[in-house]
Amino acid sequence: MNGQTGATAPAPIRKEPRLLKWLIIPLVVVLIAIGAFLVWRSRSISVTYARYGASYPLSPKQLMRITPQSLKKLDQEQVDQIYARLTAGPIPDGAYDGDLFFPKGASGQKRLGEIVGGLKGVAADLELTKLTLLGEALWKGKVFYRDQRVLRNRISDVNLFKDFFPDPADQQELQAAKEHPTPENQYFPAKLYCGQSLLDSRRESVIIDYAFTDELPGYRRIPDNLAGREGLIVRDEIRMVRPGFYLGRAYMGGTFILNFTLYNKAVADQGSSAFLNNVKLPEDCWVGY
Repeated sequence: MNGQTGATAPAPIRKEPRLLKWLIIPLVVVLIAIGAFLVWRSRSISVTYARYGASYPLSPKQLMRITPQSLKKLDQEQVDQIYARLTAGPIPDGAYDGDLFFPKGASGQKRLGEIVGGLKGVAADLELTKLTLLGEALWKGKVFYRDQRVLRNRISDVNLFKDFFPDPADQQELQAAKEHPTPENQYFPAKLYCGQSLLDSRRESVIIDYAFTDELPGYRRIPDNLAGREGLIVRDEIRMVRPGFYLGRAYMGGTFILNFTLYNKAVADQGSSAFLNNVKLPEDCWVGY
């Protein structure tokens, strides 16, 4: 054996190529990031938001990308920034489909829940959810009578207001309204005029004022007085996003409560092309300096 053992020397361990491994992992990460960015970009509104207190103009192309559905995804500061950069546009005429949404904070919670906080905040959010469902079930939009400077609301079923009228006499009057509805189920008449925005006083908004609803033609004490000066003292204001599409703010007793949108597809289809080509629409209200 010449001093050597009979054991065979172990075979050398083969090393896997590491260069390919270190190239594949970063490539996969980059591809995932690019895919996520493209998905996010396709679902986002192409609007540049300013620092608080600053402002950027919005182009017709940006405004055309805003929809009633996309506005619901924004927090209230973003909604306010968009509203503050709009003008009132022409006072609408005819029927508009409506939708509503309550203000949210930066956290995604409804703002009332953020203010109250804790368990009370959760309870407040639940109440707002009920109000949202009630509003969506009741309110279908608004009908503008431009020449008369009057507006009326499209209501699906006035009987859903019964919880607001506990008095038996009022209940009977509400039942009578249900059995003999107004033409096209239009209730809550309001005065229509240009006036100062409660959010942005630099230019006017179209004001929808229910304070003197009892002075308007077609007024019914029940349920119409709910919105008037003896009820919730409702005051709305709207500005035009683009033809056929308005963003609104609803106040009760001077306190901001919720956002709403109004949309008329026929008006939108007719006016969108000219709007994109920077054709100026008539302004019925003061646009500021």
